[in-house]
Amino acid sequence: MIEKKQFYINGKWVAPAEGRDHSVINPSTEEPCAVISLGGQADTDAAVAAAKAALPGWMATPVEERITLLENLLAVYMDRAEDLAQAMTVAMGAPIDMSRTSQVGAGSYHLKNFIRAAKAYEWEHPFDNRTDGARIIHEAVGVCALITPWNWPMNQVTLKVGAALVAGNTMVLKPSEESPLDAIVFAELMDEAGFPPGVFNLVNGDGVGVGSQLSAHTDVDMVSFTGSTRAGKLISKSAADTLKRVHLELGGKGANLIFADADEKAVKRGVLHVMENSGQSCNAPTRMMVEAAAYDRVVEEATAMAQKIQVGPADQSGRHIGPVVNESQWNKIQDLIQTGIDDGARLIAGGVGRPEGLNKGFYVRPTVFADVTPDMTIANEEIFGPVLSIMKFESEDDAVRVANDTPYGLTNYVQSADPARRNRLARQLRSGMVEMNGMSRGNGAPFGGMKMSGNGREGGHYGIHDFVEIKSVSGWTEDETA
Repeated sequence: MIEKKQFYINGKWVAPAEGRDHSVINPSTEEPCAVISLGGQADTDAAVAAAKAALPGWMATPVEERITLLENLLAVYMDRAEDLAQAMTVAMGAPIDMSRTSQVGAGSYHLKNFIRAAKAYEWEHPFDNRTDGARIIHEAVGVCALITPWNWPMNQVTLKVGAALVAGNTMVLKPSEESPLDAIVFAELMDEAGFPPGVFNLVNGDGVGVGSQLSAHTDVDMVSFTGSTRAGKLISKSAADTLKRVHLELGGKGANLIFADADEKAVKRGVLHVMENSGQSCNAPTRMMVEAAAYDRVVEEATAMAQKIQVGPADQSGRHIGPVVNESQWNKIQDLIQTGIDDGARLIAGGVGRPEGLNKGFYVRPTVFADVTPDMTIANEEIFGPVLSIMKFESEDDAVRVANDTPYGLTNYVQSADPARRNRLARQLRSGMVEMNGMSRGNGAPFGGMKMSGNGREGGHYGIHDFVEIKSVSGWTEDETA
């Protein structure tokens, strides 16, 4: 049994002031794999006080030095990649090969992009060439509370910490109590990289406790949260009394518009994207909307693809998917699959219950529904499991209407050989991101949504921009000694 009860505050590992034990459950076995402490108000206050005390010195640190420390972090991150992978596999159930590549790789990818973006970022510049002495300064927001989820742990930790650090902010990280072990390793990396005491602090806790305390704290200037829309609303309300900045990356219900002229890998690509990480991705294209002329063919292809997907323990090597994170999520997914059946959707792959041969662990059968209609629950609610809904549309206008008829607006997808159509749809689809024909977004491209999917952007230049305040100065002199 792993025991990690200390918090990282002001450059030291310290015992909790108000800790209570919390068992971390291995979702592959349903057995405890670690014990951590969940902090209380005194722990939150200590971490925030350390961050506040460190803020003036860190803000005054030249950006070149901050970038160098971020480069140090990237180096030690790569040295400890296997430790990070093992931590994510045991606590949140990502298969070990995926943890080593996609889960760990997401963190190094973002750190590299922040280093590159920070070197090119205009931290100070003239306002324009018409106003003498007018200058714009980009400076840190202040003390930031970073609240991260369990599904892509290092992806979200590095997106927040990397941007906040290089922009001159100090911070308190509260990772998900479902997947805290990787964040504890990350805190060790921050210490090894040489960041000054108080710049980065880690307190474990749950949303009701440390999460709420950070959101309401008078000395916290910004909250950056990734998680459920329900929790995002609560954080916004809690933060309102202190008028702190709130950055939210929330749920999604992405539409994947497949036209009859889509490429031959479009369906396979869509199914695999939904099933990746056991369906636990906010940007998953869970509504596969298909042009009528191609509908029957797509249903056959999706069925065949889903039936090929293997499910197995996270510690085993291979291309299978693992369990979902916990019993609560498993029960929710099972209820929604049953709701889809009860509402009349046609079950063409998977279904309720565990996959054959897996009697213990939070495993879900890769599930596909056809003939889903816009009024059905599974077409509207984020399931957060390996469940795909296939819908038919008759016209492009019909597809846009249904795709946009959702409270969410994170990522939508288009598969078509017609470039004019793709460009039209990219403008018409109401989401923070539109991905077309399987092409990845560029390095450092902004990630984020609109509507109930949140606000703000993460990654690269845009991610840094969300962690700065814009200061307008008049009467500036270019005298270097000033």
